[in-house]
Amino acid sequence: MDNEKYRDIAPYKGEDFMAALARLVSSADKLKGFVSNLIGKNDPRRDLFMDFIASSSSKIRCYDDFQRIITAGVLIPTIVKSTISEFTTSGAENLDPSLSYLFVSTHRDIVLDCALTDYALLLNGKPLCQMAFGDNLITSQFVGDLLRLNGGIIVKRDLPMREKYIESIRLSEYFVDTVVDDNISVWVAQKSGRSKDGIDMTHPAIIKMLYLSQKSKGVGFSELIGKLRIVPLAISYEYNPNDINMSREEVAIIEKGSYNKKKYEDVVSMMKGIKGYKGRTHVAFGTPLPGCYDKPDEVAAEIDRQIHLNYRLWDTNYFAYDHLEGSCRFKDRYEGFDGDAFLARLAHLSDHVRRFVLDSYANPVRKYIEAST
Repeated sequence: MDNEKYRDIAPYKGEDFMAALARLVSSADKLKGFVSNLIGKNDPRRDLFMDFIASSSSKIRCYDDFQRIITAGVLIPTIVKSTISEFTTSGAENLDPSLSYLFVSTHRDIVLDCALTDYALLLNGKPLCQMAFGDNLITSQFVGDLLRLNGGIIVKRDLPMREKYIESIRLSEYFVDTVVDDNISVWVAQKSGRSKDGIDMTHPAIIKMLYLSQKSKGVGFSELIGKLRIVPLAISYEYNPNDINMSREEVAIIEKGSYNKKKYEDVVSMMKGIKGYKGRTHVAFGTPLPGCYDKPDEVAAEIDRQIHLNYRLWDTNYFAYDHLEGSCRFKDRYEGFDGDAFLARLAHLSDHVRRFVLDSYANPVRKYIEAST
């Protein structure tokens, strides 16, 4: 791969990586503030974590080291222990550790979806992956360094239409080069932005852009899909810490036609998603897609089928479905669940927002029913 071609969007490598690591370690106040936001400024683990980063920096030479030693090694397990009651995975047996994959994933949390994917890979003894992030998260040099030290790929969003198209082709080419030529897996969300309504649908344009990035090289569509070894990935949270604010945002768009985010709103959502209680959480790896598809729509449909069938449904999902449908169809799936408390948490909301929140939990059940019939 021509590293210089992608230097502004790819994870840090070589001298760039070491320079960013040095900046991170030397930014003690910013790093302390970041860790404090994650685990609490009075948490005794904060200073221990700071000392661990400083003492481990000499062992870190690439993003894979950073992930294994710092992020997936210490930080993510700390978050899991404090905000997730049970973390489980399935389908990792479908992955050959000698091969790379393009993980096309559900997207509910700004950072944790891809971070927990790496954690799941680590737990199952599989190679880690690079991860695509929107540049709207990069509010400072410190944040940008942190993302790219962790294997972050920068997705440039705020561009004029023509430049955005050209950049999408280059980004797609990077994905293909990384998976096919460098044999490194990549995580990408199935569509731009989080699925705020709980309906996980893959945007065919993502698949189309992958093909367009290779078309001039004479690579056929089916051939490319086979080479990418696309793995549908379903990440399900029993509780979404951002369910109410995401629903308010979507309802505002429906009712007013637009929603203007505040400057640091995405960062606030990111921290809330990381620190908020998520209950049980499951990461389900699907089966790699073979090279037997002719159109992007067909690929997207198969990704969605696997995601809808593999998505781990929780009592929150089944209860919301029965409540909205006025049925007892799944009553045995949420025995002992405090439905009154679940609804009381939403009592202060407008009818429209409350319905949107409940639909966000019920829709995965609806999609499972559609996919299984």
